[in-house]
Amino acid sequence: MAVSISVVLLLLILAVIFLRNGGLKLSHAIVCALLGFFLAGTSMAPTIHEGVAATADVVSSLKP
Repeated sequence: MAVSISVVLLLLILAVIFLRNGGLKLSHAIVCALLGFFLAGTSMAPTIHEGVAATADVVSSLKP
């Protein structure tokens, strides 16, 4: 749960930055958000969740 919340916050911050810089139009952001909501309801959702969790584990285990 903590990983998904932090990923959502990171993506939200990036989306706001892109919207302010003009690199992301509002219509593109809405389409991406809708895609995420529809993907969450498909059979691919557990696979995507496992991939994100595995990537978070790898990144958290790296030592600078």
